[in-house]
Amino acid sequence: MLMMRLQRVGRKNDPSYRILVVDKRTGPKSNKHVDHLGSYNPKLGQIIINKERAKEWLSKGVQTSGTIHNILVSQKVIDAKKKNVLPKKSPIIDEAKLKAEAEARVKAEAEAKAKAEAEASTEAEPVAA
Repeated sequence: MLMMRLQRVGRKNDPSYRILVVDKRTGPKSNKHVDHLGSYNPKLGQIIINKERAKEWLSKGVQTSGTIHNILVSQKVIDAKKKNVLPKKSPIIDEAKLKAEAEARVKAEAEAKAKAEAEASTEAEPVAA
C-alpha cells in the first residue's frame, strides 16, 4: 500500500522534511520513494507542495499520515477536519471551551449563593416577627 508521508532531511536541530509517496513497508530513509511532492520546513513555517499531484495520488487511494493530512487541510488541498496527531496522553486542548465552562461554573456558583442568601433572609424574617 502506498502512503504519503514525511522524510526528515537537514542537519541536527534544524529539521526539514520532504513530502513523499512511498510504499508503507519501506523505511523512511530507504530512498525508495515513488514520487516527491514537495517540502516542509517547520521552523520557518514554509510548506511547498504540488497540489495537483497530491490530489491525483489521493484519488488513486494513497493513504496519508496524520501530519500530512493536517498539512493538506491547511493548504486547502482536501476538505476535512484536522486530525489529532498528539499522543492520547496529551490531547489538543480547546482553550475557548475551557474558558466558557469556567465562566458558566462561576455564574452558577454566584446564582446558588444569591439563592441561598435569599432563603436565609426569608427564614430570618418570620423568626424576628
